[in-house]
Amino acid sequence: QVQLVESGGGLVQAGGSLRLSCVASGRTLSSLGMGWFRQAPGKEREFVAAISRSGNTYSTDSVKGRFTISRDNAKNMVYLQMNSLKPEDTAVYYCAATDGSIYYPRGYDFWGQGTQVTVSS
Repeated sequence: QVQLVESGGGLVQAGGSLRLSCVASGRTLSSLGMGWFRQAPGKEREFVAAISRSGNTYSTDSVKGRFTISRDNAKNMVYLQMNSLKPEDTAVYYCAATDGSIYYPRGYDFWGQGTQVTVSS
């Protein structure tokens, strides 16, 4: 089993930045593909960004150029640097891990409890 715990959420003004962190335990991070998802009130959970075991990354179009995912396998940490935040980025952000491909959103097997990000206008 993999346990994931997110941190770093909070309230920020539009145009500001936040860095989310996710610490993994129970498995070696290097064996996992990692992703970030978010869920806004009244909406379905959506994919945000992912990073493969080898460090390849990809993200949804709405955050490209603003959000950056990274990983530090030595620390068992995954990060999501969020810049130029917009009110529409307001959501609960979840860290997730997969034994499979990061390009298959339904294949993430392990989830954190989420951290709230609120962007005020």
